[in-house]
Amino acid sequence: MGAGTGPDGSSRSDEEWERFLRESVAGAADAPKEPSARARAVTERLRAEPGHGLEGWRSYTPARPRRRTGWYVVGLLASLVLLVVALAPGRVVDLFAGDDSPSSAAPGPGTPGEAAQRPTVDEPFRGSPAASWAGGAAGIAMPKAGAVGWMSAAEVERALVSSRDFLVASGLDRGVLQGERPEKAIALINPHQKDVQDFLKTAFLTPSEKNDPLLLFSRFQPSRTRLVGDVVKTRGQLTYREGERGALQVTADVTFVYPVIRADAGGGDEIVRTIVRRELVLSWDNPDKVITEPGTFSIVSYKYDMTNGGCGAPTGYFTPPFGTDRRADKAGTEIDPYDRSAPVGRGESSDDACARATRS
Repeated sequence: MGAGTGPDGSSRSDEEWERFLRESVAGAADAPKEPSARARAVTERLRAEPGHGLEGWRSYTPARPRRRTGWYVVGLLASLVLLVVALAPGRVVDLFAGDDSPSSAAPGPGTPGEAAQRPTVDEPFRGSPAASWAGGAAGIAMPKAGAVGWMSAAEVERALVSSRDFLVASGLDRGVLQGERPEKAIALINPHQKDVQDFLKTAFLTPSEKNDPLLLFSRFQPSRTRLVGDVVKTRGQLTYREGERGALQVTADVTFVYPVIRADAGGGDEIVRTIVRRELVLSWDNPDKVITEPGTFSIVSYKYDMTNGGCGAPTGYFTPPFGTDRRADKAGTEIDPYDRSAPVGRGESSDDACARATRS
């Protein structure tokens, strides 16, 4: 059997040449390049031989896969080049441009790629994982109710609904988001739970690290920040189990995404998304064992992660950073605010619970 010369100058058998040409012809049948006389002869012979149609090579398993893979890549690239030259000759320069060329560079600041992902007043969640999340209470998953402790299944169902009502009243109510006192949410808290009632009396008057209303409620200062649109995106769920003294213990783990803009008209159209993930543990206590009021729960614990909500001294409001303030806001631990696989509290330090978002 005679030998030919491959594209790399090495000696190749006719069988290998036939395989190369079979693959090249199949990949570049439409390319406007006249094949050589030898290629035409081999191609015609391949078509005439029984069982050697040009489509059969795709299911062929070679004895030397590494070498066949290399020839396949060479043939495929050659076919693609021929096709590009035929359809768009002017693009050949771009196809072989280096990594520094505009066509191959990753989108940077101000490029169309970045602009396409930038949020707008009409699409405040664009470019964010929250774009596909549900809005409002619809994003809070509810478990199927069953009897627990002192409660029947029907009573557990009502307690779960009331627990979700608290999340709505504390994190989604439009008036509360605009700075109002969360009266509906407070009404659901056991008035006999002294430590929480003391917290509520202090937090709104003199906010501090220890007594900050943002631990339980989402609020923005209307003179500084305005919510964009009517939708707050949410993702989370309620779970429950039997707690102490036979109580129904409900755990709420929910992430809230608030798109906001400067309140003043001259602040431009920059949109910041404040992202808050809260974990609350609520106890629906047996009134025979704990002093409580019907339809209220005690708060067992609360913690949260917050990004793009400000890292200064507590004011009782989220203070999203805009413009240069956003670039200068470097306090806290970096976290992915959309990652719900890690426990809540990743941004906590000895000073505050402020964290920087790796994506927002």
